[in-house]
Amino acid sequence: MGIPTGTGSEVLYSGSIEAQSNTGTSFRWDKTNPTLGTSTYVVPANHLITLLNVIFCEVAGNAAQVYLWLYNGSSTINILREQDLPAKGTFVFNDKIIAVPGNKIIVETAGTADVDVTYNFIDQNWED
Repeated sequence: MGIPTGTGSEVLYSGSIEAQSNTGTSFRWDKTNPTLGTSTYVVPANHLITLLNVIFCEVAGNAAQVYLWLYNGSSTINILREQDLPAKGTFVFNDKIIAVPGNKIIVETAGTADVDVTYNFIDQNWED
């Protein structure tokens, strides 16, 4: 993360993942939605991400369990582990997470599932 020089931006964004299942998907921070099952997206250089919330919604009518974790470049840090999600139910994770360049935030389900995920975040961009 660069030190602010008086230029840059701080903007609210959202992203979504449709039909998340048991292959990890990392959030994207470039205003596009991630490709399901791709877990290689990281926070880019000169950006600081504040994840505001994550909304999980089970859509197939089968109970599921969800995972949410932060990869900090060397370790996987569990945030949610096997969080129960009832059939056709919604779970809102409302705690804030800070992610720095090179970090990834990844979601996955414990087994085959159909979970829609929406996430909202602030992108502080010091390269503008």
